[in-house]
Amino acid sequence: MNKPNEPTYFEARKWASFRVKDNKQIDDSDIDFILEKRNNFSLTQLLANYRQKMPEKKWVEFQSDVNQLVSGMSPQYIVGVADFYGYEYQVNRDVLIPRIETEETIDWIIDETSKVFADPLKVLDIGTGSGVIAITLKKFRPNWQLFASDISSAALKVAENNAKRLKAEVKFIQSDVFQNISGKFDLIVSNPPYIAEDEKKYMDKSVIQNEPKIALFAGNEGLAVYQAIAKDLSAHLNQGGRAFFEIGFQQEEAVINIFKQSSPNFQVLKRHDTAGNQRMIQVINEGNKQ
Repeated sequence: MNKPNEPTYFEARKWASFRVKDNKQIDDSDIDFILEKRNNFSLTQLLANYRQKMPEKKWVEFQSDVNQLVSGMSPQYIVGVADFYGYEYQVNRDVLIPRIETEETIDWIIDETSKVFADPLKVLDIGTGSGVIAITLKKFRPNWQLFASDISSAALKVAENNAKRLKAEVKFIQSDVFQNISGKFDLIVSNPPYIAEDEKKYMDKSVIQNEPKIALFAGNEGLAVYQAIAKDLSAHLNQGGRAFFEIGFQQEEAVINIFKQSSPNFQVLKRHDTAGNQRMIQVINEGNKQ
């Protein structure tokens, strides 16, 4: 029989599952995520090691991790990594945890640009956070020239570390929207802060408590950053260029109007995510119309 300080991985997981059973914001996949990342296991390897004893040091760490989970900390922040588009990214509380919905934005960008562009593209990611969009695009389109900006120097440090770890050549710039950006781009993408203060009631408590507010909330009912981008987008987006933006689940009409009103040369397309929610828009710079 195992000593109390040397449970098997199965017993440790069972303990954790009982510990979180009354918390509706947590499920067993969060526990498995922590076990996998802390032990460098795949899910298959975790299952294969179920009957193996967990080293005492690992058991102490795991108990601390589960206590943080119960207190409202996201599992990605607890272990310091998050998965996105097949790659593992370092994250901390200076950056948002990348969401799976953003992978759909990447899918749309890659699909659309493969149809209309033959040459390597010059690309800008505004509000890059942990760098997942810019780095993923560079990994899948290595001949593209990638630039990524953020107002937060702390976020840029995380993004730079991720780019180095994943061997993705991206030029990072500290900038509030276009403030320190020069030149024009073929492709601009942004997942900006877009949550209005009065939308907090729709959000998970753990997100409000742990994720950086500067990356979540925006003024003017969540539209301030779109307005700032739209103001100077014509000056930075090449004729025929595309801009892709993630939006809030109630913002589609408002954001479309912002970009349509900013220039008569902009065609704006919309796309919902796989759950049917308002999620993305694409702005096409059609050039000077006669």
